[in-house]
Amino acid sequence: MLKANYNKNLKQHSQDLRKDGTLGEVLLWQHLRSRQMRGYRFNRQKPLGPYIVDFYCNRLDLVIEIDGSSHDHERAREKDAGRDRDLAEQGVNVLRFSEAEVRFEITNVLERIESWIVNQEELGKSP
Repeated sequence: MLKANYNKNLKQHSQDLRKDGTLGEVLLWQHLRSRQMRGYRFNRQKPLGPYIVDFYCNRLDLVIEIDGSSHDHERAREKDAGRDRDLAEQGVNVLRFSEAEVRFEITNVLERIESWIVNQEELGKSP
């Protein structure tokens, strides 16, 4: 279970992000909401420690991030890698997809997420 605490100071910002989500976020949310992904509950724009993650499943300790074009340059990739390391140190797994992947290859994205979950289930790592 995630050791990073819910950060109430980011609550308003996370709510604003939910209202102004990218097309990729909206599309993926249509498949993750209401326990549609193998019965697991995901939260959208979840404050975790100093971060707001795009999607989070507490039972799986899984974060799913959708990277838009602002993540395409070296500095952003380094920042993302540092964030992923921070989350990994807290026992959280991160799956990253580009905005284009989600928008134009949603079936592949969903298959990759489901495959990751099935693998965790088979390893007995999910409750």
